[in-house]
Amino acid sequence: MTFSIWLSLLMICMLGAMSPGPSLAVVAKHSLAGGRLHGVVTSWSHALGVGVYALLTLLGLAVVLKQSPTLFSVITYAGAAYLAYLGVNALRSKGGVAAKLAAGKQADLKTAARDGLMISLLNPKLALFFLALFSQFVAVGTEVISRAVIVATPLLVDGLWYTLIAFVLSNPKVLDKLRSKAQLIDRLSGVVLILLAVRVVVMA
Repeated sequence: MTFSIWLSLLMICMLGAMSPGPSLAVVAKHSLAGGRLHGVVTSWSHALGVGVYALLTLLGLAVVLKQSPTLFSVITYAGAAYLAYLGVNALRSKGGVAAKLAAGKQADLKTAARDGLMISLLNPKLALFFLALFSQFVAVGTEVISRAVIVATPLLVDGLWYTLIAFVLSNPKVLDKLRSKAQLIDRLSGVVLILLAVRVVVMA
């Protein structure tokens, strides 16, 4: 793989990571509720899911999904169901993020890791991303080192981007401004996640 080809891969991965969506909502939720550590854990578990998609693409997932619309549909609807589940939980949240912070309560790190991983593994947008764009780089990377770079690039880009988001949202100055509106943020996050789930089903 040449440097110019890798730069193209890097640019595509950066655009994919920076596009707003359910992943951003989940990272923001855990960063606000649990603080910086929880946000970082969510970020890198999400990045792990992205790396899994990259690896599966190298192993032929793109071919499998193209030949099996049923499998792709299963992934799509499973993703929509999980988005709806997160949205309903946010809407039913009692006291909002502010109450959790005031009481000194933090979300379970396992929950943060689970949400980060599942929102990436069950995100049909990622499947489409790797099918439409990422798979084109597989053919140019037949060597072991090239394949390792292809998998590592989207994983690291995703993890670093959402880690930056977690650091920004967990900044004390930012938290002070958001704390008074934390319950509203819970409600808005829930609505956004449910609307995203509906959109996934409609576009499926």
